Amino acid sequence: MRILKIAFATVAVFALVSGGELAWRHRAVLFQELGSTGGDAAAGTGTAQAQAAPPAMPVPVARVVKRSLPTWLDYSARTEAIRSVSLQTKVTGFVSDQLLPDGADVKTGDLLYKLDPRDFQAALDQAKAAVERDSAALDYAKATAERSTSLVQSGSLAKDTFDQRSSARRQADAAVMLGRAAMQAAELNVGYTEIRAPFAGRLGRDRAPVGTLVGAGESVLNTLVQLDPVYVSFNPSERDLAAIAKAKRASGGVKVEVTLPGTDDETRAGELTFIDNAVDPQTGTIAARATIANPDFALLPGQYVRARLVVDERDGVLMVPQAAIGSGQLGKYVYVVGEKGVAEQRPVTLGATDGDLVAASGVREDDRVITGNLQKIGPGAPVQPLPIETATR
Repeated sequence: MRILKIAFATVAVFALVSGGELAWRHRAVLFQELGSTGGDAAAGTGTAQAQAAPPAMPVPVARVVKRSLPTWLDYSARTEAIRSVSLQTKVTGFVSDQLLPDGADVKTGDLLYKLDPRDFQAALDQAKAAVERDSAALDYAKATAERSTSLVQSGSLAKDTFDQRSSARRQADAAVMLGRAAMQAAELNVGYTEIRAPFAGRLGRDRAPVGTLVGAGESVLNTLVQLDPVYVSFNPSERDLAAIAKAKRASGGVKVEVTLPGTDDETRAGELTFIDNAVDPQTGTIAARATIANPDFALLPGQYVRARLVVDERDGVLMVPQAAIGSGQLGKYVYVVGEKGVAEQRPVTLGATDGDLVAASGVREDDRVITGNLQKIGPGAPVQPLPIETATR
């Protein structure tokens, strides 16, 4: 009894390991038994039916794809804003208006906030009036100095008086220059009551509602960050530096692809623009940064992303659908349609993936790879390939 149990256990294990191969052979044996039974009923035809093979299994197939495949280096990365500023005022005053809502996308020069300009406009008017007054005084001083020149030459005017009038002219000229400088300063202060966007980007949350008294260089009205392009920072290991440097020398730059959070197929393209000048001895990594175009503002500063660097490109890589890959005790394999319409098992070594395809060494370019019903066939099993357009639909 113990021997029978051991025998049944061995058969069960063999069935699990063999999988599809045992299934299709069982079908073959079944058809042979049916043929033999039929031979007892009809003499002369039993031999042909006993040797009949099982019907061919319909299987979807796909062609082996040959393409150039880049070699990637994958890293966890974080996005950073190229520019991020706190919007502050250069003058003290009350906030009178917020022109754009919180979180708005703005262009360079857009008007964002306004302060009450009345005090500064009054100071500007005073400065303009002072310039007019000093200009009138300068005109009188010039006329007096010109008359004094002829009088001092004829001896009708004392030299000391002439010197006083010449000094008054120069003082009036300096007063006009001083007044004009004060007027320019007043004009600047009036301009500072309008806070404009220094670059294109996105506003944050308002921190100074209308009516708030803000101080020069003290109060923050809002924050503005640039979103296009953005930096993507990551830390390659020192072992990857040689491959990155080689790629940079070969093509003059290193391409970078960034996968957006929550997606597998939506990427952004950019280029490696910065590598630090020293390796961190504690971590064995070096700081690096790529610049990524972000025209739709899909990437925001502080997000975790996946960054892939293209450091090499191999031509003529053979790729098969990932659905065609099977696993056994001896490793990965695929089934291909043989010359006589039977399944042939090919051991393969897998490489990089590209979408639904995976690089596989061990197949030929003209192979028709079976992509379905893998559990129902085995090596040597008769198969009926479906049209390739049906198999890849």
